[in-house]
Amino acid sequence: MCPAFNELDIMEEISEMDDNELHDCSFGVIKMSKDAVVQAVNNAEIELTGLSRSAFIDKNFFTQVAPCTNNYMVAEKYRKFDELDETIPYVFTYMMKPTPVHLRMLKSRAYDSQYLLVDRKDM
Repeated sequence: MCPAFNELDIMEEISEMDDNELHDCSFGVIKMSKDAVVQAVNNAEIELTGLSRSAFIDKNFFTQVAPCTNNYMVAEKYRKFDELDETIPYVFTYMMKPTPVHLRMLKSRAYDSQYLLVDRKDM
């Protein structure tokens, strides 16, 4: 079962899920290597973006998938911090109509992968 988007210890729980279990989440989950190459993406994120799974996998998320996140608010935080758990309001604009979301950025020294969670919100 997928934890809630705002669950306190979500990094530990989500990192223990296999790629198929990520599909149980009602919000988007993008699993990336520490150098931002997408390792897995769940069905909720595919549905939100309208992109194919192949548009994500083995691509750099910030430069090839969603360059609208390659900025100081998102990508730079992953580059700058070894530990990250921050939620921000955001608007996706690349290859889709402007879509308001909440992004939860997760990164920890304890895990090999980092995550971007995407919860669509009517703002």
